[in-house]
Amino acid sequence: MKLLLTSGGVTNPSITRALVDLLGKPIDEATALCIPTAEWGHPMCGPESARRFVAGSSTMTDLGWASVGLLELTALPSIGRERWVPWVRAADVLLVDGGDAMFLCHWMRESGLADLIPELSEKVWVGMSAGSMVLTPRVGADFVNWQPAAGGDRTLGVVDFSIFPHVDHELMPENTMAEAERWAADLAGPAYAIDDQSAIKVDGATVEVVSEGSWKHLPA
Repeated sequence: MKLLLTSGGVTNPSITRALVDLLGKPIDEATALCIPTAEWGHPMCGPESARRFVAGSSTMTDLGWASVGLLELTALPSIGRERWVPWVRAADVLLVDGGDAMFLCHWMRESGLADLIPELSEKVWVGMSAGSMVLTPRVGADFVNWQPAAGGDRTLGVVDFSIFPHVDHELMPENTMAEAERWAADLAGPAYAIDDQSAIKVDGATVEVVSEGSWKHLPA
């Protein structure tokens, strides 16, 4: 997949241009599926924030898409792959909301979406916060709220770096760059710390930070 891994969504013109480049077409010609599943696993999220995301009041779903559909991963095991896989294949982009990355990872595996990712080379994945972190190898103990039965902090490992989101966010005073550096020291691999005006664009082997804000590469 082509990836646009954000902290706060598509929040500025630079990130918008990166999205259009990955899509290969204007946003208003592209079809999207939004995935709110991560919301249900995080104590700061719930029905109101999920409704805002799904209803288009977010920096992901309100960009003027040709169409936006809803894909709730917790429902997929009960309806069968023959129904939902065609929906995913027909979409140009998956918009994956924030919340709890471990909960999202669990349901990506349970639903079968994780197994489908290698077959979706031309699709674009736009993640916000946990929706980006779920594709990394580890999220770090600081970001584990929902605990999987097997424990740990390992996620899907689609990319080979971890992400510390929301640097210097006004509602998250603990998310400082210094804290990101402490967090990264406990990981066994490289990482990026990004604020809500930054994103990581991944197209094949090319990894590029797109930013109108603050970010830092934290090597292993």
